[in-house]
Amino acid sequence: MSRHINHFHTPSEGFVCVSCGRAVAPTEQGTVHRNHCPFCLASCHVDIRPGDRRASCGGTMHAVAVFTSQSGEWSLIHRCTQCGVMKSNRIAGDDDEGALLALALRPLSTLPFPVEAITRGRTAAGVES
Repeated sequence: MSRHINHFHTPSEGFVCVSCGRAVAPTEQGTVHRNHCPFCLASCHVDIRPGDRRASCGGTMHAVAVFTSQSGEWSLIHRCTQCGVMKSNRIAGDDDEGALLALALRPLSTLPFPVEAITRGRTAAGVES
C-alpha cells in the first residue's frame, strides 16, 4: 500500500465566479481541470499543482496576460491579488473570445509612450511614411 495520497481530482461540478458572479458550467472542451471563469477569465488560487486544490491562499487570480506556446496554443497568465503568485493556465474551448482578445490587446492600448513619438522619431530620422 502506498503512503502517498493522490490529491488530484477532476472537478465535475460548476461554480460561481468569485470575480464576476456568473454561474460557470462544469468543464468543457479544451480543459481537464476547470481553473478559470470563461466569461471574465478570473480564477481562484486553490491549486499548488493543477487539480490538487491544496493552496491555502484562496485569493482571486486575475488574468493579466496571454502567451502562445511554440505550437500556437494560447495560455493565460494569472496573478493572485492576495499573495502575488503568478500561474499559467491553458485557455479553454468555451472561453470568451472577446475577453481573450481584449487581454491580448491591452499592452497596445496602454503604450508607455505617446504614439506621436513614433511618427516624430521616424520624421527626425528622415524616414517618410
